[in-house]
Amino acid sequence: MIEQKTYLPLVGIETILTIINKISIFGGFSDKQLNFIFKLLKKVYYRADEYIFKQGGEPSYIYIIREGRVKIVASVEDKPMELIEFTVGDCFGEVSIIGIEPHSANAVAVADTELIVLSRKALFSIFELDKELFGLLILNIAREACRRLHKTDETMLHYFMEK
Repeated sequence: MIEQKTYLPLVGIETILTIINKISIFGGFSDKQLNFIFKLLKKVYYRADEYIFKQGGEPSYIYIIREGRVKIVASVEDKPMELIEFTVGDCFGEVSIIGIEPHSANAVAVADTELIVLSRKALFSIFELDKELFGLLILNIAREACRRLHKTDETMLHYFMEK
C-alpha cells in the first residue's frame, strides 16, 4: 500500500526554473508559459525505499526530481528487474499519463527525494485554458517517449546480439 502524501505548493519560481528549463517536456516554452505551468506544479517528499507508484497502478502525476534519485523497477515473473535510475532534473510518469495506461513498472525512491509534480487534472486543465501550450506539451512528451523507445530498442538489439 502506498502512503497518502501531502502535495505542497511551490514557492520561489527562480529556484524551480533552473530545473524546469532543463526538462525536455517543457522545451520551447516562453517565460509566460513557464510561469503558467509553475502555478500548476506541487512538491512532494518520499523517503528512501518508499514507493512513488506501483506497477499496474493508475497514473496520476508527471514527476520531476528536484532532489534525490528514483529507480524504475518492473516485476517480471515475480522477479524485480531494474530498468533505469533517474536523478535530479529527470522526468518520469508522463507517458503513462498521456497513454492512459496503468504504470508498467514500480517507481521507488533510492534516497530521500523531493519531487515536483504536475497532476493529471492540472495537465488536462491546460487543454481547457491554453490549447497551444497543451499541444506543445503533448508534442514534447511524445518526443521524449520516442527518444526512450529508441534507446530501449538499441539496448534490446545490443542484448540480442550478445546472445
